[in-house]
Amino acid sequence: MMDINDIQILQQQPEGQQFDRKSFRIDTKALAVIVVAFANADGGDVVIGIEDDGRITGINGNEDHLNELLRVPFDFCVPSVPVEVHFVDCTDVNGNPNRVMVMHVEPSMRVHANQADDAFYRVGDKSKKLNFEMRMQLFYAKGGRYYEDEPVYGATIDDIDLDYVTQHCKKIGYSKDAETYLRTNKGFVTTVNGVDKVSGAAILLFGKDPQKFFQRNRIRIVRYLGDEERFGREMNVIKDVSFEGRILEMTQKAIAFVDTQIREYTFLGEDARFVTIPQYPPFCWTELIVNAVAHRDYSILGTDIMVKIFDHHYVVESPGILPGLVRIDNIRQMHFSRNPKIAEFMQQYKLVKEFGEGVDRMFREMAEAGNPAPEYKQVEFMVKVRLDSALRDENESPITQKTEVEPYDNERNEKVNEAGRVNEKVNEKVNERQKLIISAIFENPYITQTELAKTLGISVVHVNKNMKKLQEQGLIRRVGPDKGGHWDVVEQNENK
Repeated sequence: MMDINDIQILQQQPEGQQFDRKSFRIDTKALAVIVVAFANADGGDVVIGIEDDGRITGINGNEDHLNELLRVPFDFCVPSVPVEVHFVDCTDVNGNPNRVMVMHVEPSMRVHANQADDAFYRVGDKSKKLNFEMRMQLFYAKGGRYYEDEPVYGATIDDIDLDYVTQHCKKIGYSKDAETYLRTNKGFVTTVNGVDKVSGAAILLFGKDPQKFFQRNRIRIVRYLGDEERFGREMNVIKDVSFEGRILEMTQKAIAFVDTQIREYTFLGEDARFVTIPQYPPFCWTELIVNAVAHRDYSILGTDIMVKIFDHHYVVESPGILPGLVRIDNIRQMHFSRNPKIAEFMQQYKLVKEFGEGVDRMFREMAEAGNPAPEYKQVEFMVKVRLDSALRDENESPITQKTEVEPYDNERNEKVNEAGRVNEKVNEKVNERQKLIISAIFENPYITQTELAKTLGISVVHVNKNMKKLQEQGLIRRVGPDKGGHWDVVEQNENK
């Protein structure tokens, strides 16, 4: 934390997201813009009495103007912004005793504006004026209202899949019919002046076609070759798929697909058993997808949730700023639901597993796996989270990748990999290339020699020769015909 009593720090601290420095000549309207922007964003400190170039000119000599500046948070901000004011003694540029004023602004749960009813938001070292759409997004993010409760224009109860609602009622033990559930629970369907109003949460959770009203309610997943995003002739996209539909199915399908794209590292452990390690703990990468869906800003209609998978890092981008008082520096402890009804629904289906504790668990599991901590960034109205893998190519033996989408198991946090036992002399009997072949067969008994050749970077002829040697040594065997059969790694106690 910055020491606001250290005049040298106040002089030298770079201006940025939570710090600004202004001359005492600043007028009340200009100061109001900074105070409003800090309150609407992450809070911050504005130092008055130091020039942009760091020269200390102080605030002494004009008490009337000082009093006007002190009134700014109360008389020039709507609603008023609570602040703390400190005065720091110093020597000014002329060698005279003087003071500077530090006005500390806490982040607010309300949306503030200046006297002209303009709202501002701090972005880097600038105070950005918000248009109407951005202002509403900030309003929803702070919980002034929940966008999921807003009625969807043009939607009626006919747009709800009542059979799906009935299934949900059975799951949660609700004994009445589906329509009664919608009309008497959580404001899913309300009646105003005889007209039914259907909420956004109702459409997103139970709608027949949610994308009819929320066109960009999608999860787009892009798999890249390498560790950077390239464009044009150098475009390195391997796969680009999108998932739509109701929130539950969309999330489950996206998780199942990503599970096929996360790389795994299989190698012989010290106890002569094969060990398979995923790049990232499964809880971590699934938590990022689930959080993106549960907490995205659905009032932002023009973009998707993005999942970007690179060779050694994984990024999830979700529309909207961090909600409530959640900030990057307190995200492990602070919890705020932007969409509480959607979050509760996902918890009922065990997608949200630990209310308020998932992010902290993700940090712990990444550390336990030897990976760097998750990296959160907020860029304009988008939250980006990145996971990095400590595993690199020199440690891979080999890289394996699943090819079929398996049904998502809501109860599963970790994938259990079963591997056969290799005898104590296996390291003496096989070379490194043959170890890779055995590892690949453990991962996929139906793997072809052509696929093995691509994985190992050698010819099919060399794969065939090595597999024959492994068969002769009794380490692998063919089960069934050449077409339709599979490979098996022989348990070594079978050879005793």
